[in-house]
Amino acid sequence: MSDPVSALNGASFQGFATIREIGPLGMITLRAKGLKSLDKAVKAVTGTKVPAQRRIEVNGDRACGWMSPDEYLLILPYADVAAALKSLATALAGEHHLAVDVSDARAVFRVEGERAAEVLSRLAPVDFDKLEPGELRRTRTAQVAAAMWQQDQGFTVVCFRSVGRYVFDLLANAAR
Repeated sequence: MSDPVSALNGASFQGFATIREIGPLGMITLRAKGLKSLDKAVKAVTGTKVPAQRRIEVNGDRACGWMSPDEYLLILPYADVAAALKSLATALAGEHHLAVDVSDARAVFRVEGERAAEVLSRLAPVDFDKLEPGELRRTRTAQVAAAMWQQDQGFTVVCFRSVGRYVFDLLANAAR
């Protein structure tokens, strides 16, 4: 089996904020709603509870983010995705759900530093001064769909891999 490669091979930029690609990162899209086993299944894979609307629950290198009323983004180490999919299939057997590995279809960036919010404010229609830790926002970065949340001393931004270079360049230019 070949080694996974992130969208931009770890690209980084240092301006008034630091922009860096992180990854490869394991990601599973889980479509499910109102399942009696959902909480237990998510906890087994991420160690977190199912998040409330527009929230993300983080547990070390694992997380579960609310993406829509019936969609969650599970984040975990890349090497653990296959086992996580098996765990979800077992825990949710007989209940209507869909769990798909989207790890290689996404690009993930960190925007860090005291002025990280300023970088994102130039690109997304979000009031980052009011974005609370643990709040996940799905929006547009320029004209590209993205999800973002504040974590530690910065923000994590997830977009489609096909536009990864474009988003990285937007972030780097905004940090100049």
